[in-house]
Amino acid sequence: MTSLFSPLSLGDITLPNRLVMAPLTRARAGGSHIPNALMAEYYAQRASAGLLIAEATMVAADGCAFTGEPGIYDAACADGWRRVTGAVHANGGRIQLQLWHPGRAAHSALNGGSQPISSSAKAIRGDTIHTPNGAEPYQLPRPLATAELAGIVELFAAAAERAKAAGFDGVQIHGAHGYLIDQFLRDGVNDRDDAYGGGIENRARLLLQVVDAAMAVWGPARVSVRISPLVGFNDMVDSDPSALVAYVAQELSRRQLGFLELRHADQQLPAEQSLAKLARQHFPGVLMLNGGFDPASAAAAVSSGRADAIAFGRAFLANPDLVERSAHGAELNAIDTSTLYTPGPKGYTDYPRLDATISA
Repeated sequence: MTSLFSPLSLGDITLPNRLVMAPLTRARAGGSHIPNALMAEYYAQRASAGLLIAEATMVAADGCAFTGEPGIYDAACADGWRRVTGAVHANGGRIQLQLWHPGRAAHSALNGGSQPISSSAKAIRGDTIHTPNGAEPYQLPRPLATAELAGIVELFAAAAERAKAAGFDGVQIHGAHGYLIDQFLRDGVNDRDDAYGGGIENRARLLLQVVDAAMAVWGPARVSVRISPLVGFNDMVDSDPSALVAYVAQELSRRQLGFLELRHADQQLPAEQSLAKLARQHFPGVLMLNGGFDPASAAAAVSSGRADAIAFGRAFLANPDLVERSAHGAELNAIDTSTLYTPGPKGYTDYPRLDATISA
């Protein structure tokens, strides 16, 4: 396991270990979308991770897809996040903010009547979204006009500025899981015929423009990107995920980005392992993998050079001290899935730590 507990340099930041907390939507910000004291406690509890990546965070006030997710679209949101970053830093941690727009994965009932937006007029099929009116089908989105895309980039740029003012250590651009940027990246949704559609060079244009805007605020070492070319969540598919990974990895490498996170559906799948090899080939910087790892398989991936760090999601939900438990080979707490998105501390900040378990 020693490979997981060696330090890792991310530009001018040194991670003390290679267990990263993946961004995890928990919907504890309430209807205001302003981060609060409970969220500060939650993130501070997990500060022993090499890096925390805070949950998907709204760059636009009308970009809500989960009732209660946090925002970074105004000064009040930034002030709320400052409480979180202060608590994490006081506990010795490092934290990035994931910047996110849901695109067609939103609903007008959550956004003051605003129609969802996307690359193309294609609704998410075969699923529903939870709204104040109960479960409803996803709506047909409005395709963004070419002239509107500069405004989308500006939303991310302004969010990156606010994240810096709020005390974060960097930002991650969410280009995965079928949200707005991914709706441009993957051709299962994107059927545009302008400069943002067609070949992968065009489909990746919005992502790279957002990355460049974030880099203008932070510099390259403090910016990361998450992609998930084989994850089918939100009715997503791509005809050539290998070409997508190769092109995006090359472009991010050319920009000397802080790190690239490849989110797998399941890291054990041969197709996913092939994508990881492609990412490693074309992105010589810090490569992070995520999806189906346990501490043992994570250590193997890092020691073999397949990855430089591993992001854990579910394991961090119930184990604020996942780093310490992994170091001791200790049993992990089970997740209470009924409290994943419910208000309050239950199933959020009340999981026992290893030292408390030993004392008992």
